[in-house]
Amino acid sequence: MNSRQLFGLALLTLMWGLNWPVMKLGLRDWNPLWFRTVTMAGGALVLLAYYWRQGVPLLPRGAKQWRSVVVLGLPNVMGWHGLSIIGIDHLPAGRAAILGFTMPVFTVLLSVLFYGERFTSRLALAVTAVLIAIALLLWNEISTLAGSPVGIAWMQGAAFCWALGTVWMRRANLTMAPETLVIWMLGLSSLGLGLLACILEPAPQSFPSGTMWAVLLWSMLLNYGAAQIIWFAMARALPASTSAMSVTAIPIVGILSSMLIGEWPSWQDGLAVVCVVVAISAVLLRRN
Repeated sequence: MNSRQLFGLALLTLMWGLNWPVMKLGLRDWNPLWFRTVTMAGGALVLLAYYWRQGVPLLPRGAKQWRSVVVLGLPNVMGWHGLSIIGIDHLPAGRAAILGFTMPVFTVLLSVLFYGERFTSRLALAVTAVLIAIALLLWNEISTLAGSPVGIAWMQGAAFCWALGTVWMRRANLTMAPETLVIWMLGLSSLGLGLLACILEPAPQSFPSGTMWAVLLWSMLLNYGAAQIIWFAMARALPASTSAMSVTAIPIVGILSSMLIGEWPSWQDGLAVVCVVVAISAVLLRRN
């Protein structure tokens, strides 16, 4: 990597890691589905404006492309983002980040079970490490009065959806630009989550506070906007094993940055994040 790519990777890791406590701040004022609906729709508009200026074709063509948007968007965006925001509402932000980034292990397991990939010793190590991490966090949640073990179930459901969407994405025969796919997945998923929010949650009653405005702008401009733009640029320029370095660091940034909002990690959190980093490294990083 050159210095510009290294800076981009560090910036991406920082933005996505810091986003976990930022989301937790937003949930102090808004219910989870409303928060996700507004920020996701705003992020889709930010990406639409940016890539329109870049001259990227922005409209899917034909039934096949629209079907790809819907089929891939259900697990990758609506499932992952919808379930994870509910999980964050039940858990400390750092703990939710650890559980969310068990996704790469689920991805490889699904590939083994349904697509004939080989079950290796590295995958066995990854599965064992993830199970230890989940057991540590479940133990911590059950042993504290404020614990919410159901939040672990929500986050594991979110990680499974993300993994399933990743497997489908790798095997999809896409005929549109990935930027176009992501914009429409975000846009349609925000409509679906908005419908669920109208049915299941009361709408926000008060005008957003200054902190809430900052959270909304962060989520739309940085999390869904700038971070996605950096990710697309780096995905084209760097091998997958290098991009995996960012994935391994995000839960670490998430749990450390959560101290900024008063969430202090326990020893179980620290040991769990080590286990998850080991698991991600085992399945994503190539041997030299």
